[in-house]
Amino acid sequence: MKPAGSTLESRPGLISRKEGLSCNFYLPRMVLNLLIGTVIISLTVLVHTFGLIAITHAMGYLVARFRMHGRRSRIVAMISVVMGLFAVMTTEVWLWAGLYRLLNIFVDFETALYFSTITFATVGYGDVVPAHGWRMLAALEGVNGFLLIGWSTAYLIAAGTRIGPFKAGEHF
Repeated sequence: MKPAGSTLESRPGLISRKEGLSCNFYLPRMVLNLLIGTVIISLTVLVHTFGLIAITHAMGYLVARFRMHGRRSRIVAMISVVMGLFAVMTTEVWLWAGLYRLLNIFVDFETALYFSTITFATVGYGDVVPAHGWRMLAALEGVNGFLLIGWSTAYLIAAGTRIGPFKAGEHF
């Protein structure tokens, strides 16, 4: 007779196939969270990098095409940057939400998307929370969102001071 708590299934801190993963091995939950988080963070950084490159090209194209009074439109430049940043960050949030759904952390995509949005934006209402074993993954999304929103802000400021309405020396 085995003593209670001696099987892998009953050891706290371990994740098994029973909890929604399709793998045949056991990993400590934190290690699994960190591995999955590292992969998804790498993907979001790639999305962000190529997204900013695309925004830069789109902004240049739109500013050259839409002129006001014979001059480049600074308003078009800023609108294209802001809308582009929203599109890039929306893609990143959906990537996290898709991961949560893939791992069966949430029962439907709407809940996964809602949780991902408030976590990425570091709002964290607390009305929807993942299972105990996935808290570290959610924390990694919060850090990822914090950094990517900061990077987006820096890009927006750079665009505003280089070609947008806040050119150096004109207003301040």
